[in-house]
Amino acid sequence: MAMGSLMELLDIAILSVLVFSYVLISARLEKTPWTSAILFTGLGWLLGPTLLDLIRFQGDLEHLKELAELTLALVLFSDAASANRSALGKYKSLPLRLLLLGLPATVALGMAAAFLLFPDLHWVSIGLLAVLLAPTDAALGKAVIVSPDVPVQVKESLNVESGLNDGICVPAMLFLLMLDPSASASDLVGQFSTLLVRELGIGLLVGCALAWVGSQGMRIAQKKKTISTDWQRLCLPALAFSCYSIAQLLEGSGFIASFCGGMLYGFLDRRHDEENLLSTETMGNVFAMFTWMAYGALIVGHYWQDFRWQILAYALLSLTLIRMLPVALSLIGTSLTVTEKLFVGWFGPRGLASVVFGMQIFFSEVDAKQEIILCFATTVTLSILLHGLSAKPFIRFLGSTPPSSAGNT
Repeated sequence: MAMGSLMELLDIAILSVLVFSYVLISARLEKTPWTSAILFTGLGWLLGPTLLDLIRFQGDLEHLKELAELTLALVLFSDAASANRSALGKYKSLPLRLLLLGLPATVALGMAAAFLLFPDLHWVSIGLLAVLLAPTDAALGKAVIVSPDVPVQVKESLNVESGLNDGICVPAMLFLLMLDPSASASDLVGQFSTLLVRELGIGLLVGCALAWVGSQGMRIAQKKKTISTDWQRLCLPALAFSCYSIAQLLEGSGFIASFCGGMLYGFLDRRHDEENLLSTETMGNVFAMFTWMAYGALIVGHYWQDFRWQILAYALLSLTLIRMLPVALSLIGTSLTVTEKLFVGWFGPRGLASVVFGMQIFFSEVDAKQEIILCFATTVTLSILLHGLSAKPFIRFLGSTPPSSAGNT
């Protein structure tokens, strides 16, 4: 057997044993601040080429990119399908404020901070850095999304925001990667508008169309009893991957398709087939464990030879001021208390979307690629730690404060 195959088998064996071991003590771990993202990123770093060199994933960042994309699509579909639609209808203005006001302001403030800390970077690289770190990841703040101590309007707003902001950022990321600085302003505006409509429009149409077809197909199959109970659990993961891949093939946003498809499927399937949703969420969790371990092995510990204090400063600003100030401003005039606004601002963890975007930059020819990757890796690694460790204490603190009224939102 070839050495490459042996290394692949060793990687799979170690990953499988670690996932099995985690499951055996998962009930205990859920009572601690140590999330699966923290543990598997740390294990990837420990067992990867940087230290023990037991797992290598063939040193292939292309595989990490593909794995992260599929994981994100599955998580987005699952979270959207299980969202509380009655709460979203009641508090829909909150995620709209976060997406339409908070997200652009976050990108603008991120660019301003990068101009100050990295004055030698081209403005395109600065724009890429700001867009790369703007999307949030609800999966890293799962404890917040599922906790009964967090107000419904807060957790559903965070869930919808994280589901859509990465898809909204995709056109901006692609536009900056393909940008010709010599083009006229009108040409650039036209190119971006076309890209925005194409990415969002195709993603929305594909996701909604496949969700409707999938929902009707399952309903007919169940009525005619042509679907096996054992096999129907695979329907939703297959539908999630279909939304993502078909939208991508049509040059739309697979992430928008996954989220919108999941949202519409959850609306059409009012019975909320919990078992099917649970199987999809479980598969997403397993994919996420593999992704974070690959991230720890291939990214954490690498590319640090050019590390400077400005990298750490930007990462800390990205997780605090750059995120929290725009969120606070966008939520002015809502019924949320000051504590709840700060809570929403803090729980904007950077995760799978930033990994996906970071891999796109890695395979591009953009200037200052090393510096951008360092900022991305530092920010995501700090986010995994800080948001994971702070989730339960902050939830307890939020639960001890008077809740907001259900009035003006």
